[in-house]
Amino acid sequence: MVAKVDEEKCVGCGTCVDTCPEAAIELVDETAHVDEDRCQECGDCVEACPTEAITLEKTKTK
Repeated sequence: MVAKVDEEKCVGCGTCVDTCPEAAIELVDETAHVDEDRCQECGDCVEACPTEAITLEKTKTK
């Protein structure tokens, strides 16, 4: 699983960036983007997002 951002819902507030203990999220053009290699699936960003723009989703097996 990995955190995914719904760009339609993201308002670029940066709450998820500040909350992520792995520094796996950054704002790019005022939208949150998750570094899937750094994401540890903790869900802190999901709980912190005020617009519910972040969800944990299954990743495809390689």
